[in-house]
Formats: sequence, structure tokens, C-alpha cells
Amino acid sequence: MGSRISSSVVKLLNRDHKKKLKVNKLYLGRILAVGSIESGKFVSYRVSSRSFPNRIAKTFDNRVSIVPTEGNEKDVFKNPYIAYNSIKIVKDVAVVSNGSHTDVIADKIESGMNIRDSIALSLLSMDYEKDDFNTPRIAGATTIDGDSYIGIVTHEDLIVEKVQNGKCAYISTYEHTRPNIVDFRATNAKEAAQYIMDQGKFQKFTNPVTAAAAFGRDKWELNSV
Repeated sequence: MGSRISSSVVKLLNRDHKKKLKVNKLYLGRILAVGSIESGKFVSYRVSSRSFPNRIAKTFDNRVSIVPTEGNEKDVFKNPYIAYNSIKIVKDVAVVSNGSHTDVIADKIESGMNIRDSIALSLLSMDYEKDDFNTPRIAGATTIDGDSYIGIVTHEDLIVEKVQNGKCAYISTYEHTRPNIVDFRATNAKEAAQYIMDQGKFQKFTNPVTAAAAFGRDKWELNSV
């Protein structure tokens, strides 16, 4: 009798534990983080997706692109927002975003516009994504000297904020749609990509697909996982 009661109690405890885990897990959609830490400066990006998980991050000389996996190339005809450059290096700045506005922001910086205005004007002009969810556009940028900005445009508002030197912040397309200060640990681009993928606070967020980062001390390096 005692063993039966004990077994039932264990099952109930396990069930409650699983429920708590589900409650504590959040789906944030696309996530980006920017900032400076003792080991270097960084921008990082993660694709979390329930609808289009068949995507990878491909690293090139000065950019990282999010593209469908082999055999799923036709997905871009189902949703035009799923393929884009997520990170781009221009001058001494690493730009990161969840869409084609990465290139727009980079172009404005290249032309001489300051980072804050480049992000703000690009988000304002391109606006949120016109999909079924009114998905926000998020963006950020960090200089090799450690100046960072982070922003978002939703169907309701536009925010661009400077991140305090020595601090890191993240933002996402759903739930956490305001800049959040976060502890971030990495010593290179690969570690920075892995960290936003499934480590630290980011391990609490569901449906990770792929991630990428730019990391630097004197110059930028790129990597993806």
C-alpha cells in the first residue's frame, strides 16, 4: 500500500514539475542581443520559429544570412520574410536585425548617418511586417569601441535606445518587446552565437532553430550555429 501511494505521489510531482517547466518556457520568436562585456563587444541573433523551422544561418565575409535549408527553398514563396541578412559589418559597426532592414541600416551607416538615426529611420520607413501576426521589426548595432543601440517597431510604437557601456540588452519579436538588460557570456563569435541559442537566460525560450553572432575586440569576427 505504502509503495503504491509513494508511486502515485511521485507521478503527481513529476506531472507538476513538467507543468512548471512549460509555464516557465516562453516563445519569443526572433531574438537579438547587443552590448559589450569584459572579453569583447558583440551582436547576436537567434531564429526561433514554429512555422518555418527549416532554416540555417550561413556565414560570409562581412555578413550572416538566414536562408531555408536544402530542399525547403520554396518556403520563401510562402513567406517573404524568412530569408534575409541577419548580421552585417559596415565600417567598425556590426548591425543585426530580423529582416531586410539589416541592409537598410547598414547602408545608412555607410553613408555617414549616426547609428541611432540609422536604426530609427529604417524601422520607421519599413515598419512592422505585414504578416498574420503583425510581427515587429527588431534591430541593433554595436561599434568595435562598444557603443550599442537596440530598437523595435511594432504596430503600436517605435523604440530606439542606447545600451549603457559595459551592459548587454536583448529584445524579441514577441513577449519581450522592450529592451531587457541581460547577463551575456562569450569570448568569441561562436560562443556568442551558442549563448543566445541555448545558454543563460536564453535557454528558457522555446523553439530555437539557428543563431549567429559578430564578436570583436579590435576587429569583428562572424560565426553561426
